[in-house]
Amino acid sequence: MSETAQPQIARTTPCSVLVEAGKDYFWCACGRSGNQPFCDGSHKGSGLRPVRFSAEKTEWIWFCACKQTATPPFCDGSHKRLSAGS
Repeated sequence: MSETAQPQIARTTPCSVLVEAGKDYFWCACGRSGNQPFCDGSHKGSGLRPVRFSAEKTEWIWFCACKQTATPPFCDGSHKRLSAGS
């Protein structure tokens, strides 16, 4: 697939996750993972790749689940602009 591959919308609300300091997480960028908001390898062949996030401290993070964010892997409110038909 080309670099212009578009992700699927996994859900229209963000995922709140308690991350652990010093742990790496791989955010699903394609929207296909059954383990949202994290990658399960379902992106293979989609032209999209997961985004690595390294937690600096233990805290709650809002991860994007609509896959439309301009600040991956974090929610930036883009889900609020999705049409009801998406």
